[in-house]
Amino acid sequence: MVDPLREIWPPYGVTITCGPVTLLPVRDDHFPELTALVRAGIHPAEQMPFLVPWTVGTPDEVSRRFIQYHWSVRGAMTMTDWKFETAIVVDGEIVGCQAFAATDFPTSRTGETGSWIGRGFQGRGVGTLARQAICAFAFDSLGARSVVSSAFTDNPASITVSTKVGYRADGTVEELAADGRMTVRRLFTLSREDFVAPPYPVEVTGVRAFKTMLGID
Repeated sequence: MVDPLREIWPPYGVTITCGPVTLLPVRDDHFPELTALVRAGIHPAEQMPFLVPWTVGTPDEVSRRFIQYHWSVRGAMTMTDWKFETAIVVDGEIVGCQAFAATDFPTSRTGETGSWIGRGFQGRGVGTLARQAICAFAFDSLGARSVVSSAFTDNPASITVSTKVGYRADGTVEELAADGRMTVRRLFTLSREDFVAPPYPVEVTGVRAFKTMLGID
């Protein structure tokens, strides 16, 4: 059955597959599984890997904040400033989120990756495959010249993934987080030449309408 929303909202038509991992644009019917992962925990209580501490609060508060965030991302999507949020699916089960965001992409040809994996699925290589899949999408389907990422210095898992995928260290930045923490983030940049491709082919569908919507040649 054809999904009529894909014609109206092209991001819904994009699918990225890389071996056992599939990236699907986050839709409302994904929220029950995604919020269940969030409620079960993404990181240790003593650690905060996000600049905006959206995982702090009661389970209901965090779940509602998560849903509102995704609604706001869709509503704010324009040709000059957008974020493509996907659900990471492994063997039919949603295990986390992988995002690619860009500003003035047709000119800059660069974007930023960000992700999280439910704690029960961490340490299995899923994060690396999801990152490789979104980077392959950025380079091969969208025509990116580079991809950037960042991680707090106390988040070795994210830093390890960046290193595996071929990102190069690109300095650090100190900044005040939303909750008053002074943080230090390590910056990383990935070029097409340095990209370590995944061991599986990356298959993408629905990208033509997506690119047209965002003014990408």
